[in-house]
Amino acid sequence: MTEQHPSAHAHPASGGSAGGVEHCNVPHTENFTVVGNHLLQHPDLSLTAIGLAVHIQSLPARTPIGIKSLAAKFPEGEIRIAAALRELEEHGYLARTKERLQSGRVVTRTVSFNRPGAVVAAAAAPAPSPAQAEPETEKPQLHPKAARLLARIGVDEPRLTLTARDVSRLAPAVSAWLDRGVPATTVERVLTTGLPQDPIRHPAAFLAHRLTTDLPPSLPAPGPTTSPVAHHPDPLQTCDGCDRAFRAPQPGHCRDCRTTGRKAA
Repeated sequence: MTEQHPSAHAHPASGGSAGGVEHCNVPHTENFTVVGNHLLQHPDLSLTAIGLAVHIQSLPARTPIGIKSLAAKFPEGEIRIAAALRELEEHGYLARTKERLQSGRVVTRTVSFNRPGAVVAAAAAPAPSPAQAEPETEKPQLHPKAARLLARIGVDEPRLTLTARDVSRLAPAVSAWLDRGVPATTVERVLTTGLPQDPIRHPAAFLAHRLTTDLPPSLPAPGPTTSPVAHHPDPLQTCDGCDRAFRAPQPGHCRDCRTTGRKAA
């Protein structure tokens, strides 16, 4: 499963300690997966976890890798597979997050990393010197959620795979969407749906165009809240005609006296 040098010999290599492994390597030209030795020789991962990681990295995008679907393919069973998945999460080879779709349904989004921390390490690298720095580039560690979103897009849609430098440049634009209350799932949908049939030669420029032209307006600021005006009843007055108490803003006659006076007139 590892990448082989084109000049590798097709016969066992001699030398080494007696009884040790000998390799008979033939270069692969199709149907192969490149896997790093950092995974294959990982000192803290179980063989089950290493094998599962290699299997996951070989799968096409969107292939289900839930515990039940994996247990249906392999003899290890759900308990061992669940434990291996947790190992891969702990060491950065796998990320599983729960997300709620607009329909209300909750789904598990899984991302497999063939080089754990590669994007994060590039994003957290020290800023270049003033002579090398570009004014429009912000430190990507200020936009971790946006950086993860951009890195995940290339997993789901290989034509939109970005370099670490591209992720750094586009992260502020994605953050502008998130800061305006747009859910991450909506941002991904805007960036990945309706793609052209022709090859996308410059995915970073393509995504930058969509992030700029389709940016939604900012939500209006909430208006000032006003406290309700307290209503105070009119003061008590003494009727000038019958000495009856009644409420009115100013002294005068009560309603009955006013009615009697109008009838007498």
